[in-house]
Amino acid sequence: MSEPVLTEDQRDALQEVANLAMGQAATRLARLLDSFIELSVPRVRMVALSEAAEALREMTGIDDTVSAVRQGFRSDIKGEALVICRSDSIAQLCSLVSDPYARSSYEAVSQKELMLDVANVLTGACVSSILDQLGRTPVFSAPGVLGETMTLDEVFQPSVLQWRVALLVEVNFALEDHSFRAHLVMLMAEESIRHMNGALDALLSSL
Repeated sequence: MSEPVLTEDQRDALQEVANLAMGQAATRLARLLDSFIELSVPRVRMVALSEAAEALREMTGIDDTVSAVRQGFRSDIKGEALVICRSDSIAQLCSLVSDPYARSSYEAVSQKELMLDVANVLTGACVSSILDQLGRTPVFSAPGVLGETMTLDEVFQPSVLQWRVALLVEVNFALEDHSFRAHLVMLMAEESIRHMNGALDALLSSL
């Protein structure tokens, strides 16, 4: 069976769907962190898993170590969402939300807890919105820390992520006036990408 691909119209539609989803995710993240969130333009790319690290390195400019959280989602379109950020930025974010003068509800928070909170907000809002616009209601697994000081090559090891071909939907969120930036990446296997193709075609035909 041939590998799935996205047509130009499907790619454009997915980017627009992701753009709308990012707005919802940013609103929730701003509420969590009590900070204005800056959004990127979503980028969509189909890659072999063996090329995913290099593709994401090119898309994000990240060469140093990262912290990564993974969370599975499923409907007929299923996969995993990864939230990735530079390892050294988590401590900065942790100190920001732990500031006693901030309006945050946090008094003290561990780096791992904060990583999971941020990832849960981004994945839940963004993935849910994307699939909702495609007529699906996903079920999520609990988020888990993939690693706290990993290279992108280690994040995308075939022994860790059981995909051969993946659809990278990369969006990133930054805190205004701070260097923290989080990248959300959706990974889906071939069969789910074919379901995504059909859902995007149905969306396009309804316009």
